[in-house]
Amino acid sequence: MYVLTAVLLTPAQFPGFLGDDFPEACSLLGVAPNREGYGLVLGQDEEGARWTVVVDDVSLVAAAIASWDCGMEYDLSPDERTIVVSLAGWPVELSVAAPGVPEPHDPEQGADGTGRVPLAPPSAEAWGPVQRRLGADQIAREWADWRGRVATDGGAAAAAHPGLARALEEAAEYTRTPPPAGRVRSSFAGEGVRTLRVDGPGWSLVARTGEAAFVLLDEEPGEVLTVPREGDPDLPELLAALDGVAVRPV
Repeated sequence: MYVLTAVLLTPAQFPGFLGDDFPEACSLLGVAPNREGYGLVLGQDEEGARWTVVVDDVSLVAAAIASWDCGMEYDLSPDERTIVVSLAGWPVELSVAAPGVPEPHDPEQGADGTGRVPLAPPSAEAWGPVQRRLGADQIAREWADWRGRVATDGGAAAAAHPGLARALEEAAEYTRTPPPAGRVRSSFAGEGVRTLRVDGPGWSLVARTGEAAFVLLDEEPGEVLTVPREGDPDLPELLAALDGVAVRPV
């Protein structure tokens, strides 16, 4: 297989479009939610067909991704013994293709032995849990831009939304009753600051400790509700508590 890219699937770091938590993401791919996680290797075979290979050598995939992010070459060639399952299709849209082989295309249904429909990127024309999580992931990546959009009265208007209140209440419950792995994730965002990604049934939250929070709801297509720090005196305490129960990248 000609490898094009790879992503991690661990309790602390997994593509948001796959699920609200790590077990749900694993279930979508038909693998067991083990503690170490997996790497997803995306590529093409000699006929150009799209394949997603799930491997259990997480450190190898992590090293490849880190090298690529630094602009360095890395020959990602997983040992066959590390392959858990090979799935037809790609779960994400790729703008690259392997040279010297036919254009990317899905193999026939059932070619991977699972009988399932090939993996495909989520639709950009609809709104639902997948798009909601993708929106939260985008805010996390573009935090500075979104933080700059917080208007003085924006949070006050959002605070009255019943869906927002429900999301914050359910997020607070996570600090008392541990949720499934990956529902609350924390990543480094600077000296003494963490980025939080929290998901629940019908909602996603992205925040930075000591700052604002943004909430997206299934019931509000494309809308982003803001909870500014100054608009909710309980927010800093909630975010600190969520960070305390979050899983973190190793």
